[in-house]
Amino acid sequence: MQEIKDRLAGRGEWSAGQDYRRIDEMSRRSHRGLIAAGVITVIMAGIAWAGMERQMRISSTAFSDQSVIPDLYTCEGADISPPLAWSDLPAGSKSLALIVDDPDAPDPAAPKMTWVHWVLYNLPATTGDLPQGAKPLPAGTKEGLNDWKRPGYGGPCPPIGRHRYFHKLYALDTVLPDLQQPTKAKLEEAMRGHILAEARLMGTYQKKSQ
Repeated sequence: MQEIKDRLAGRGEWSAGQDYRRIDEMSRRSHRGLIAAGVITVIMAGIAWAGMERQMRISSTAFSDQSVIPDLYTCEGADISPPLAWSDLPAGSKSLALIVDDPDAPDPAAPKMTWVHWVLYNLPATTGDLPQGAKPLPAGTKEGLNDWKRPGYGGPCPPIGRHRYFHKLYALDTVLPDLQQPTKAKLEEAMRGHILAEARLMGTYQKKSQ
């Protein structure tokens, strides 16, 4: 306040009545500007936080991301599917699809193909998990073919080295038609243009007998 008075006085513009009002208006504008800046900062922080909250996630109680998959879920164990759970599906999700594959086949040192272990689609968007073994599947869920040319889950069974196994969950804005046990490629084609979000969980495995 004193600084503004001194500036006006220096230009010969200081008078008690009119200039008090001028200073008061300048102060109010400055105050409003600070409030507006604060409001914008809060709004932007809220938008960023909301975006973080909407990020879809997939996890397992059997193993954490980038850790070793227990033998139970492999060809050296019971060869059953691990428990999976997900959260934070985006608004408008009508169904889910799940693909489990291994991009390191046959040898991680010189991979030549991606081996598909499990293909599911039309999981209800209201479903939040698949239990160990995934039996029975949620109502309405349909299965595709893995690379053993059969429906259902086939666990890790790498011929050499430590492989990565990606559990990829997709939120779709539609319920897909019956694709008659599709391959991964056919399911991906049907999902094109309908994917709202994708989440991944990666586990590794190397056979004990190697």
